[in-house]
Amino acid sequence: MKIIVVASLAYSLVNFRGRLLSSMIDHGYEVVACAPDRDPEIEARLKAMGVTYRAIPMARTGLNPVGDLLTLFGLVKCFWREQPDIVLAYTQKPIIYSGIACRMFARIRFYAMVSGLGHVYSENGSSILCYVRALVSALYRVALKTAKAVFVFNGDDRGEMIRHAILHEGTRVIQVPGSGVDLSHYAHRPIPHGPPIFLMVARLLQNKGLVEYVEAAKRVRIIRPDVQFHLLGPLDENPSAVSRETIEQWHSAGAINYLGETRDVRPYLAAASFFVLPSWYREGLPRTILEAMAVGRGVITTDMPGCREPIVEGVNGYIVEPRNIQALVDAMLRVIADPTTAARLGEAARKTVESRFSVEQVNAQLLGAMGMDRQGVNVSHPPVTTATAFAGDL
Repeated sequence: MKIIVVASLAYSLVNFRGRLLSSMIDHGYEVVACAPDRDPEIEARLKAMGVTYRAIPMARTGLNPVGDLLTLFGLVKCFWREQPDIVLAYTQKPIIYSGIACRMFARIRFYAMVSGLGHVYSENGSSILCYVRALVSALYRVALKTAKAVFVFNGDDRGEMIRHAILHEGTRVIQVPGSGVDLSHYAHRPIPHGPPIFLMVARLLQNKGLVEYVEAAKRVRIIRPDVQFHLLGPLDENPSAVSRETIEQWHSAGAINYLGETRDVRPYLAAASFFVLPSWYREGLPRTILEAMAVGRGVITTDMPGCREPIVEGVNGYIVEPRNIQALVDAMLRVIADPTTAARLGEAARKTVESRFSVEQVNAQLLGAMGMDRQGVNVSHPPVTTATAFAGDL
């Protein structure tokens, strides 16, 4: 049997879904991965895993109707040539256009993985964003009409999709604990000696809480000038991106230490004392938070969908109000007030990931829900719910 996995970025196929693709191969499936960009390193790694790569036209952002039609036609052409039994798509455009394309092939079983609804469903959007949200919801509705199941990373997204009538009556909605973390790859590391070091890892977007992080760093350093604030992540073409010039100004002024971007965050996590993600973006379940917790780092994050999911207040981290700089400062000062706090919360963070978020647990749930665990993998099936079953929760 053959499965096609559709993504909006080739790198994510290895970084976020590599172990899932390997599990599919191990279960005897022929796997084809699709994304819009050509990345020789990633394509070589996929080939070494036994995965075939196919490039498809797709603009990650924007709603250019001509470009999106090309994406749809590209997927239809790919599905026609490959004749898959299953298609699994994740992130907005892959889900929408893979779902629509699959409706032209009666034999394909389509599954959608909603790893986060993103800024389109932000509560603080402009009036224009309201129209965009209505359009995206309509496209989701069409795409998911015949989906065999929709995987979500948090209950908030499930509720939001019901509220916007995206899900149809009888749609299987299955909540899984994110992408999962490879606990052997993200090994537990001791807290380094010396002055506290806070680390934020994210795309350099305003709605990731970047400005709030920098402003909080400035305030904390007035009280504790020895504390360091590191920032790691790539520049982005998104309209809400922070410019390179602004990042360089912050770095030059000493507010933060910008570390650039990397494909291996482990050394940076190991060098940090605590992890911070002050996002006011509608996350799914941030992989960066789970990776930090796996390495044994406590987390300060916001009371936002996805972000708050793995955090137990005061046990493995702290949850603060979105866009509240002083609340962020207060949480940081709590961490540095007692030198034992970072280690204590970090130990609890590691245990949380071990018990709930390992990649083996997540992949077993996904394969089982898609009926792909035929070689006897011990699968713990999550409860299967329908769109109507949760209507009363909203």
